[in-house]
Amino acid sequence: MTAAEVGLEVTDGVAVITLDAPGRRNALTLDMARELGEVVARVDADPGVRAAVVRGNGGHFCAGAHRALLDDVAEDPADPRRYADLGVVYDSFYRLGRLGVPVVAAVRGAAVGAGVNLLLAADVRVVAERARILAGFGAIGLHPGGGHLLLAAAALGGSGAAALTLLGQELDGPAAVRTGLAWACVADDEVDAHALALAAAAPADPELSRRITASFRRSAGPSAVEWEQAMEAERASQMWSLRRRAQR
Repeated sequence: MTAAEVGLEVTDGVAVITLDAPGRRNALTLDMARELGEVVARVDADPGVRAAVVRGNGGHFCAGAHRALLDDVAEDPADPRRYADLGVVYDSFYRLGRLGVPVVAAVRGAAVGAGVNLLLAADVRVVAERARILAGFGAIGLHPGGGHLLLAAAALGGSGAAALTLLGQELDGPAAVRTGLAWACVADDEVDAHALALAAAAPADPELSRRITASFRRSAGPSAVEWEQAMEAERASQMWSLRRRAQR
């Protein structure tokens, strides 16, 4: 058995999901991604939960998928086992984004690659002044995956998403608010408290909170179907880039 790397606490109807692998800046291994999906499923199944916060322990949000996982998949991206492993990572932030309650991301330190997908999956983002948000896919020779391009466009609009995903531009806290990616930018030591206060403002009635969230998701999008289609549309090109990177 491996030590738990995703923490969960529920207080007054607010679930706090903590990525807890600070030694690698909360980068997602296969086991951690699987655990995150399981924790989100537990939250979704709890009728007493009315809102959720996702955060990272140790000064960073999430440094993306762990390089060892990417390197393993790159050996043969079409291999059924490796193909499924990458799908586990996709599923972790897809589940977060389809959680039935409003989700607030508390972002300190770095959010890179799949870590950006995690924060994009949230409904509301609170970021530290010194946060570093960068897609980072192109810089390491990878095509984006997991529906990243769709999620970025939904959060930032066409120009902002192009700057982040096509041109590798990095956002700090003030820039994240300026571009509409984040709701609030606060001092590093205030991020978690601010995110918790936002989540606690959800309706006290969990069923009402879930109904409003479902209506918001249907209206504001992207829909579940659109997201699933975007993941599949990106997947072939990401597999190509993984294999190409390995051959080099």
